[in-house]
Parts: sequence; C-alpha cells; structure tokens
Amino acid sequence: MKKVNISHVNNEHNRWLRGLNFYKTEISILKNMLTELAGKNSADDVMKDVEHFENQFVIQTNNIDKLSHDIHINLSKISSQAQASSAGYIDGELLSEHTALGEKYDTEERIVVELTHTFRKFAEKWM
Repeated sequence: MKKVNISHVNNEHNRWLRGLNFYKTEISILKNMLTELAGKNSADDVMKDVEHFENQFVIQTNNIDKLSHDIHINLSKISSQAQASSAGYIDGELLSEHTALGEKYDTEERIVVELTHTFRKFAEKWM
C-alpha cells in the first residue's frame, strides 16, 4: 500500500481552507451589493436576475460550508493516522480522499470565480 508523508497534504488542506474562507467572504460582499442594487431597481427583469443571484449565493455558500467540513474531516482522519504511524505517513485511501477534495475545491473555485464575474457585469449594468 502506498504511503505519503502528512506534510505533503497538510499545506494543500490549509490553502484550500483559506481559499474557501476568502470565497465565502467574497460572496457575503456580493450579497450586500445585491441588496443595494435591488433597493435601487425594482423592474421585473432586474428582480428576476436578483433572485437568480440570491439563489446562487446561497447555493455556493452551502457548497463552501460542506466542502470546508469535508476537508476538516479528512484532516482529522489524516492526523489520527499520522499519529498512529511513527513516521507520520498516511495510506493511499486517505490520499485518494485528499485528491478528490482537491478536485472539488478546484471545481468550486471555478464556479465562484465565474459567478463573481457574471454578477459584477450585472451590477455594473444596474448600479
């Protein structure tokens, strides 16, 4: 069974958690902008887009919370296994979970960046 030293995965976990925290803060700022924009524009076409962005912000915030939770669970498992190993190694199964989390992080990052870009274009049009 392949084993990997914990230090190789710990840095990635920390980077992902910092990134998720950043994106969650960004979404919070965008929500505030959306509230301001909705207060100034009550046209039906604007309100449809406001509702769309409002829903997307909720969905992505929930996705970020779930992914953050999953990363913390993986960190906990890795920590337990590394403590049990005198050399601080983890097995391939946990490494596979780690890799899958990295792919989920990359996907979430792409979605939030695209959502942010799309919202900012919308906001420029109506603010």
